[in-house]
Amino acid sequence: MKTKLLLAALFLTPFCGGLFAGTPAQDKEFVDKYKAAYEKGDKAALESFLYTKDANPMALEFYKMMQAEGAGTAKISKIELVDLTPDDVKKASEVQTGPDGSKAKLPLTPTKKLKISIETKDANGSSSSSSENFVAEKDGKYVIPVPATAK
Repeated sequence: MKTKLLLAALFLTPFCGGLFAGTPAQDKEFVDKYKAAYEKGDKAALESFLYTKDANPMALEFYKMMQAEGAGTAKISKIELVDLTPDDVKKASEVQTGPDGSKAKLPLTPTKKLKISIETKDANGSSSSSSENFVAEKDGKYVIPVPATAK
């Protein structure tokens, strides 16, 4: 019986993904708005992408700092919204231990991942960096959930 239920769940899961995922137009709009805000250095717009309800204060400050780093001075060389892998799904559902020892968990279930590559060039040379953030949907809008204190 358990095997049949597991097989049914594994078979139906790919078909259910579309029920919660945004459209390609929503994906493009989110990516374009994020890139524009980052390259303009618009910290208020970048922070508006964060879902902060019940956010752990330390995690919130970290997310704000990471978003603002290089904003307005660096260029995004690649930005994409990608589907989650099984490892991503597992990681997103786990309770994490913060630097202060507190337990935190994402308050929303992510549906995608935002992957960003940044190129920086100056008199000393060039460098590149990349980052990834889970993205969830809330009220028909994509948001980056900030970990909340686990209860």
